[in-house]
Amino acid sequence: MVTTESTIVAIGSQAPAFTLPDTVSTETVTLSQFASQPVLIAFICNHCPYVVHILDEFVKSAHEFAANNVATVAISANDADNYPADSPEKMSAIARQKGFSFPYCYDESQSVARAYDAVCTPDLFLFDANHKLFYRGQFDESRPGQGKSDGRDLKNAVSALLANEQPPSNAKPSVGCSIKWKR
Repeated sequence: MVTTESTIVAIGSQAPAFTLPDTVSTETVTLSQFASQPVLIAFICNHCPYVVHILDEFVKSAHEFAANNVATVAISANDADNYPADSPEKMSAIARQKGFSFPYCYDESQSVARAYDAVCTPDLFLFDANHKLFYRGQFDESRPGQGKSDGRDLKNAVSALLANEQPPSNAKPSVGCSIKWKR
């Protein structure tokens, strides 16, 4: 496991368009499906201990966000050939097991992860209704083996977005496993 921090992306950056398959419904998911709606793009995977640590709270938070018209799209870009725990079949299984109410897409070419400058799992991007970046940072300060996850940082960013406030100025980078790039 290589611990990696998310990188800085300018607040206000436009969300790159994407078209990816949802591993649960097998339907195609596009950014344009969420026109005029805030959307959280979360690069996650099945096996990373940082994702495993936050996953239950992340799913619960995504349900809460949906009640406020904030969509969530989870994406795994890991090389499933070398990391079979992150295969689309296993992604679908974990999404069903954990009760995802949002798409869990597979970025097989890794082009979407590269377009977003995603580097770790989890790597979180919260966009406003115009799909301009509002927040990129950690889910919360907890880490595997160090406290219970509560999603405080992301929840505070969503609250600020919904209240038409300024983006958090003190966002801390997300920390997690590096995305498993193809060679």
